[in-house]
Amino acid sequence: MYDAKEEIKSRLPVEDVVGRYVELKRAGRSLKGRSPWGVDKTPSFMVSPEKGIWHDFSANKGGDIFTFLMEVEGITFKEAMERLAREAGVDLAKYGGRTGDDKKLAEKKERLREALKLATTYYQACLVRNRQVCEYVFYKRNLTRSTVAEFKIGYSPESGHALIDVLKKRGFTEEELASAGLLNRFKKDLFKNRMMIPFFDTDGTIVGYTARIIGAGEPKYLNTPETILFNKSRFIFGLCQAKEAIRHSNFVVIVEGNMDVISSHQAGVKEAVATSGTAMTKQHLKILSRFTSDIRLAYDSDEAGVKATERAVELAGDLGIDLTIISDYHGAKDPDELIQKDPALWKKAVETRVPAVDWLLERYAEKLNLSLAPDKRKFSDIALKLLGYVKDEIEYATYEAKIAKKLGISVEVLREKGARLEKEIENSSAKRFLRKPKTTNVPDHIKRLEDNLLALKVCGNITKVEIPLETPKDSTRLSELELIFNTNYGSIKNLDYEKEAKSLLDRYEKEMKKEKIKALQAALEALDEADPKYEEALSKLNELLKSER
Repeated sequence: MYDAKEEIKSRLPVEDVVGRYVELKRAGRSLKGRSPWGVDKTPSFMVSPEKGIWHDFSANKGGDIFTFLMEVEGITFKEAMERLAREAGVDLAKYGGRTGDDKKLAEKKERLREALKLATTYYQACLVRNRQVCEYVFYKRNLTRSTVAEFKIGYSPESGHALIDVLKKRGFTEEELASAGLLNRFKKDLFKNRMMIPFFDTDGTIVGYTARIIGAGEPKYLNTPETILFNKSRFIFGLCQAKEAIRHSNFVVIVEGNMDVISSHQAGVKEAVATSGTAMTKQHLKILSRFTSDIRLAYDSDEAGVKATERAVELAGDLGIDLTIISDYHGAKDPDELIQKDPALWKKAVETRVPAVDWLLERYAEKLNLSLAPDKRKFSDIALKLLGYVKDEIEYATYEAKIAKKLGISVEVLREKGARLEKEIENSSAKRFLRKPKTTNVPDHIKRLEDNLLALKVCGNITKVEIPLETPKDSTRLSELELIFNTNYGSIKNLDYEKEAKSLLDRYEKEMKKEKIKALQAALEALDEADPKYEEALSKLNELLKSER
C-alpha cells in the first residue's frame, strides 16, 4: 500500500490539500499561513511543496497530506486514505496490501451514498411542495431558509412507498435501499410523514437521517439503523457543519439533541454538536479531541444528565481532555428552548461554564445532607470515585483539599479511605476505578525541544554534542525536521549549531528531570510505606532532588 500512498501524494500536491483550509502565501521556497487550529497570532504554519510536507509551529503538529487530513478532519488514516484516493482517482484495489475495503464493498458503499444523496434531494423537493410541512418547519420550529438549506432538511411523504418508487426508477434495488437504511422490515419506506434531517460524514457525504414526526405519533424521533455507512458509536451530528468553527474557536459544545445543534448554529454558536441519540463513547471523544481539548457539555441537570456527565468525565480523564459544563439555561429546560427565548443568552451560557468534576460534586452534594455522617460517607465514596478520573497532579491535590473541606475532615483522612477502598477493590478482584494521577502525554514544551534537537541532529551536522534521541527513519518525518530546521535556523547567519544544541539539550534534560520528579512524587502518593517499591521510589526521588541543588 506504500505505492498507493505515494501515487496519491504524486497526484495531490500538499499545497492544494492544505490550501482548502489555510490561506497560503509564498515565503521563499516554502509557503506560510495561519494555523487552521486558530492557536497562532502570526503565521506559523509552514508548507514545503518540494518535500510534500507541512508543520504547524504553534500547534506542534506536522506531516504529509494524510496526517493533515486526519488532524484537520478528525478522521483515521484509513478514512484519509480512502477519501484522498477517491479525490485523486486512485483505485486502491489495484495495489498490494489492504488499507480499506475490497473493490466490491467499495462499489457497494458508493451505490449507497448515491442512493442517500438522491433520497435527500427528493425529501427537499417534498418539503417545498407541502405547505403544511413548511409551516411546521419555518414557523413552529422557527428555522430560517438558510438553516434548512445548510442542513438539507426535507420531508418524507406519508404514503410508505413514495421514496422506493422514485429510487427504483433510478435503477436502485430493494436490497440496496435496505442496505442504505431506507426501508423497514416490510420493504416499505422507513420514514413516513417526518421532517428529514440528514446525517453528514465529516466530508459532507450523507450517511443516514434523523427524522422527526410531523404532528402526533411515536417514536417522536427515528434514526437510521446501523449500516455499512453509518456507525452510531462514532457518528457526531453537526460536526460537518461545526468543524471550521471548532478549529478557529478551539472549543466544542456537546448538546443532547440534534435540534439543539441546529438551533445553536442558527443562533451563531456554530461549535455545537451532538452524539445523536446514543450515549457518549470513547470514539466520540477521540474524534472531537483531534479538533480541540476544550470540550463543553450542555446536558440537563437531572439524574440522567448527571450520569451521562460522570461517564464523560471518566472517558475524558483517559484522553487528557478539559471537560466543562454549561448549566445556566436561565430557566429554560434545554439549549433549544433558551435559544427560542433569546439567542444572546445561549451565547452567554456557552462562555459561563464550570469544570465537570466541580459540577458533579455540587450536584451530588445537593442531594445529600452533609451534616449527617451517613451522607458524608456516601459523598466521600462518590467523590473518591470522581478523583480517580483526574490525571493531573495539581488538579488532583486541589480537588482533594476541596472535598476534605466540604466534608470537614483532613486530607490525610480522605487519603486513608481512598487507599482502603482501593485495596478492598483489588482484593475482591473487582474492576479498579480509583486511579492515581499520572501524565501519559509528552508535554508540548518538551515535544518542541525534541523537535528542535532532532532537527539540529539531522540537518545541523552536529558531532560534538551527543543528542540522546533516535533519528527517525520515516521519510515524511525527516522532511518535516528539515522544514523545522530551515524555519528556525536557516535564516540565522553564523549560528553555532553545536552551541545551540548544547543549550537545548541542557534545557531538555532539566525538563525531563522535572517530569521524573513529578512521576516519582505521584508514585509515592500511591504506594504504602511498607511496600518495598516505596523505598526504591523515595531513593530515586532524593537522588534527583539532590542533583537539582
